Amino acid sequence: MVKVSIFWFRRDLRLEDNVGLFHALSGNTPVLPIFIFDPLILNKLNFKSDARVHFIHQSLLHLSQKLATKSSGIQVFYGEPLAIFEKIEEKYEIESIYSNHDYEKYAHERDSKVADWAKEKNIQFHHYKDQAVFEKDEVLTGQNTPYTVFTPYSRKWKEKLQISPIESVDSENRSNYFPIESHIPSLKEIGFSESNISFPADSFNDELIRNYQSLRDFPAIPGTSHLSVHLRFGTISIRSLVKKALGKSDTWLNELIWRDFYFNILYHFPHISLSKSFRKEYDFIQWRNNEVEFEAWKNGLTGYPIVDAGMRELNTTGFMHNRVRMIVASFLVKHLLIDWRWGEAYFAEKLLDFDFSANNGGWQWASGSGCDAAPYFRVFNPYLQTQKFDKDLVYIKKWVPEFQDFTYPSPIVDHDFARKRVLEVYKTALSKN
Repeated sequence: MVKVSIFWFRRDLRLEDNVGLFHALSGNTPVLPIFIFDPLILNKLNFKSDARVHFIHQSLLHLSQKLATKSSGIQVFYGEPLAIFEKIEEKYEIESIYSNHDYEKYAHERDSKVADWAKEKNIQFHHYKDQAVFEKDEVLTGQNTPYTVFTPYSRKWKEKLQISPIESVDSENRSNYFPIESHIPSLKEIGFSESNISFPADSFNDELIRNYQSLRDFPAIPGTSHLSVHLRFGTISIRSLVKKALGKSDTWLNELIWRDFYFNILYHFPHISLSKSFRKEYDFIQWRNNEVEFEAWKNGLTGYPIVDAGMRELNTTGFMHNRVRMIVASFLVKHLLIDWRWGEAYFAEKLLDFDFSANNGGWQWASGSGCDAAPYFRVFNPYLQTQKFDKDLVYIKKWVPEFQDFTYPSPIVDHDFARKRVLEVYKTALSKN
């Protein structure tokens, strides 16, 4: 049997500046690249034309083309990961398995199973930090406790960056691959089909970064990079983006630090993976959870144009501008008194850049239940938000062209009434707990 080391691609679908891949290729044993479509993940997706699966498939085809220039390829499997490794071991003598860290609950359980199996087989299982700049216990308070507020976390993060500058790895130019042609099943073979959603480019110019602070809150202006899906699936390196941000925009850099912050929260406070509020007293809120109103929110038919525009953009493109994400989340939780977990689940279903830690963090921020959250008495006024960030109604006209017609629904709830109602409900729940 041929001896190989395996590099297991997951959230790192690139050859460039890939830490785990670099270490795999630095060894003496030729590296067999693999990817596994996991049915335990795919079976939870409601739409067989899920854009994220299509994006991953396209990224794998792109990886295959790059590996072909190195006389190699990628082996893509469909199945439960441990069963796949058992299958691979029947064909190859596996010396080592290399991968990069993943921080979500299921990923940790999956990797633990594979690590235990590898230990039984006397196979080395190597993990590396790749999708975060600083992770786990690398940024702690002076009392060696995790930060739960972003601003002091970001200050410590930047201090640490001065002490420990970012080091990229030259994985792209290493060529110790096992010679093999790619095998990539079609989308149809894994039970999916192509999506009609367009994927954003992974490139942008420095001017966008420099103007980010002044333009980022206006959804009608192309003032954001749309790189989040590439960060989510690792088709671009977080280290390369931090290097681009340094000296150009502290605001844009902070957006990258937020990713590390939410990974940090997920690692230190795993109860949020169980659909629990970060601040546990908020689990006693008495939600209305009106299903008719939830459907109106999902479909962009609330009678609040800025809210409806955001939801229609999401449903059509898999993307929603960050300012609008805050508005629509606040509206669902505060105006309609619908459990933030309902909104979190819908975003998880629709967002092209869905990442559990950031999605959970954003929704708990909006509800007041999270770390460093907006106070519960902060209720976004959709009319004022429109006046501040879409005063010429360019964004609204694009997504809700009928907003001035008789066919457009009346507001689903009065703003002043909704604000008083939610404050009373929150106050009652929090005073009891």
